[in-house]
Amino acid sequence: MGPLLNGQDYNQLRAFIVVAEQLSFSRAADQLGVSPSALSQMVRNLEDHLGMRLLHRTTRNVSLTEVGENLFQRARIAALDLGGAVAQVKQAGEKPAGTVRVHTFRSAAHKHIDPILKDFTDRYPEIVLDITLDDEVIDIVAARYDVALRIGEVIEKDMVGVRLGPELRQIAVAAPDYLKLHGQPRHPRDLVNHRCIRWRWPGRATPYAWEFFENEAWFSVTVDGPLIFSDKESALSATLKGIGIGFPVEDTVADHIAAGRLVPLLQSWSAPFPGLFICYPQQRQMSPALRAFIDALRTGVS
Repeated sequence: MGPLLNGQDYNQLRAFIVVAEQLSFSRAADQLGVSPSALSQMVRNLEDHLGMRLLHRTTRNVSLTEVGENLFQRARIAALDLGGAVAQVKQAGEKPAGTVRVHTFRSAAHKHIDPILKDFTDRYPEIVLDITLDDEVIDIVAARYDVALRIGEVIEKDMVGVRLGPELRQIAVAAPDYLKLHGQPRHPRDLVNHRCIRWRWPGRATPYAWEFFENEAWFSVTVDGPLIFSDKESALSATLKGIGIGFPVEDTVADHIAAGRLVPLLQSWSAPFPGLFICYPQQRQMSPALRAFIDALRTGVS
């Protein structure tokens, strides 16, 4: 049996895990019920105790160092095992059942929900998953959803957000045929001279501003072009046809880039941002059905 953590070590490690999941001191502090300054000090104390830096901190972003990522992955698994053991004891004899209403955008569902559905429904035959695929950011409490999958930047402060995947990047991409006709932009501001495939949040009147990173600061470029979509898959389809330059999340087009159907552009100005999170309202007691679904998303069903 390995060494047991004392109370202070456990609290510092738990604070680090939540910050690493949220990639935000303010959201992590809300979840833990402490002030951001107190939380920051707990993480610094852990770094001092280990003699290693675990986090990169800027005014806008929090990211993990390589050492921090290694510790997070191992500590998170251990914490999930411990939490699962406690939850199993508490819920002994209480069978997960009922309906879990889920709100998510399509690409998140395809990547994270589709792979677990068969095993999940086999293991929990008394649970019904009512899944809505929609790119619009809504008030999930008012709309009576139990859980949502969202990008970390659009999580309300009164919600619990648990990191589901790594940081993401948006990158400019174009089909080779488009670049043969129009050439490549050399700087993000050159995009104003190109045909761009724009996207807007459903329910919003104006298209999404394309954001880039330079000299430790974010800046936006207002692009123009012949098409505006409220659906990201349609925007990607138009980009693949060579109609213009698109601005998708990198991992959604990785296969197209590898196959040569799309060419990545302006990567030096594309910085990571908080990735995908499981988002749900704060509640004193979570239903066994919702807990089972969240655990399945985080760790897999089996």
